[in-house]
Amino acid sequence: MSRQRLWRALLVFSLAALALSGCSGDPSLNVLEPSGTAGEKQLNLIMWSFFLMLGVFAVVITIFVYVLIRFRKRKGQDRMPEQTHGSTLLEIVWTVIPIVLLGILAVPTVNYTFELADAKPDEDSIRVKVTGHQYWWEFEYPDLGVKTAQELYIPVGKKVHLEIHGKDVLHSFWVPALGGKTDVIPGRVNTMWLDAKKPGKYQGKCAELCGAGHALMDFVVYAKEPAEFDKWVAQMKQPAKVATAAQKEGEQLFLQNCMGCHAGVNPKLQGPDLSKFGTRTTIAGILPHTEENLKKWLKNPEAVKPGAKMPKIDYLTQEELDALTEYLMSRK
Repeated sequence: MSRQRLWRALLVFSLAALALSGCSGDPSLNVLEPSGTAGEKQLNLIMWSFFLMLGVFAVVITIFVYVLIRFRKRKGQDRMPEQTHGSTLLEIVWTVIPIVLLGILAVPTVNYTFELADAKPDEDSIRVKVTGHQYWWEFEYPDLGVKTAQELYIPVGKKVHLEIHGKDVLHSFWVPALGGKTDVIPGRVNTMWLDAKKPGKYQGKCAELCGAGHALMDFVVYAKEPAEFDKWVAQMKQPAKVATAAQKEGEQLFLQNCMGCHAGVNPKLQGPDLSKFGTRTTIAGILPHTEENLKKWLKNPEAVKPGAKMPKIDYLTQEELDALTEYLMSRK
């Protein structure tokens, strides 16, 4: 490669690195800024592996540069350098060193694996049954009598034990800032645990390709102080009230058009529980929780989230759509 081509390649590489360094995504998706015990353990393992491999890289590059300079061809040199055909000592050294390095890396890996796999609930932990659907998440608190979707609420400082079920196809449950991924397999219950050390909003993802709507199969974890979490549980247990005439009309429309799926009457088209829909912060896990976005979702769900199993409700009049929207938004 000519010197000019080399400089061009370096320039392109530098510009690409500069452009990528400006990609500032959602900080709650950053595994390098953990806010939970499991995430911190995984970051320790990442950094341990990184610095170990960085040391290996530095040694290899140093030897490589030394050999290039020390044994380069010089002016007036006609004979070939002395050739060495095998060295038992060198072969033993570069076989033993990787084994030692792998052993050093295996110790914290095995230790953390067993610690994170110990997902048995204790007396103070919160139990949550997680179910992955195409393309949404269901969260049920068996000990608290609460069920919701797309939004997982947890108390700060408490261990949360997750029992993960699959309803249809393979999914993967992942909250990058709090812990690692766990497979969601139909017919099998996998377990994991999380905790949050500080209040906040943490983004969750499906990390297993599961169909057309996979990229939009998001959810949110809200970590609240214990007192605020208790208030949320109490609010979720209170029945929603229908106050206005429009809300009463919307309730009738809901019973006629939505109950079959959202009350579990039709298990093949099971939708999320909407009894506290008005308390949510998103629609379908991806849109801001506004009346305009709710109407957009009701009219054509698949246009918002490809592959969504919810049928269109585009046959309602504008007045009926307004009433249904008001009723759903009032369910708090």
